[in-house]
Amino acid sequence: LLGIAEKLKLPGFGKDGFGKGKDFKREEDFYLKMAANVAFGEKADGSDSVPNANDKEMELFISSRRHLPDSVFNLYRWQDTCGAYFSKVIYVLNRGGRFQDYEKFYDGEQLKNKYGRLINLYCEKVAKSKNAMSGKHFLGLAGYFPISDCLGRPIEDEKSGFDMHLITYREISQCKTRTITNYWLLGLLPENFILINTLDAQQKGLTDGSRVKVTSFSNPEGIWDLKNGRRLPMIGKIKITEGIRPGIIAFSLGHGNWATGSSDVKVDNRLIKGDKRRGMGVNCNAAMRIDPYLKNTCLIDLVGGSVSFYDSKVRLVKV
Repeated sequence: LLGIAEKLKLPGFGKDGFGKGKDFKREEDFYLKMAANVAFGEKADGSDSVPNANDKEMELFISSRRHLPDSVFNLYRWQDTCGAYFSKVIYVLNRGGRFQDYEKFYDGEQLKNKYGRLINLYCEKVAKSKNAMSGKHFLGLAGYFPISDCLGRPIEDEKSGFDMHLITYREISQCKTRTITNYWLLGLLPENFILINTLDAQQKGLTDGSRVKVTSFSNPEGIWDLKNGRRLPMIGKIKITEGIRPGIIAFSLGHGNWATGSSDVKVDNRLIKGDKRRGMGVNCNAAMRIDPYLKNTCLIDLVGGSVSFYDSKVRLVKV
């Protein structure tokens, strides 16, 4: 982007982009100035700026980057970019940010740093709208609602033995289904896992690597029926972590493909062999709860109309 901007001779880029003698040719020309702004503070006279880094902090900052190539870290180039604030920038970067002293957080029982703006707890537009299924007005306020179908009838699958709450998340190296084709990323994480808390794992007799099938009230077989003769069981490996609450399991999206080059396919009677690496892991979307009234749609957020990915209860079956 910087190269294109220079080629187009856009103002504010390239030589003297930030003013005479202050080029904007590299990423650090921009980002280090942002760090300098944080270090300087909000007061025009600089009275709330952070202190300068001492000699020990300077040594830590430099030595911790000694392995980086000159194209990434050049002390003199960074120093020139920050100017007189370089020492303060080091103070901020060494700490990963700028943080207020704990004793300054509160003014009595209230937060010292108040938001000080209007917060609309009542949304008139929502309150005037009606649920198209029941004809009742939406609340227009924040409120607690149990997991329900589109008519507002509670879903209580835990009474049928489906005791685990299923949620999803995105793994940074495989955040989309199409990223499975990138072998550099695939090498970082060849397959995903079903995350579970230590207490739940102990109760269910599971260890890291245990294989389980995910079943639900809507999908008691725990099967992806692809409607082409293929039926794929939703079986994945367990990964135990303290990073998830008891009673909840999670799987990341991006793995568990059956297309995108993971399976054999014929094109003009020519067989294109699939790569099994692209099909590793598990996708448990087919275990998501179906709305019992609509019968062909998962549970939805009635106000926004989006899919409720967080409203499904499932059972783990060890295989």
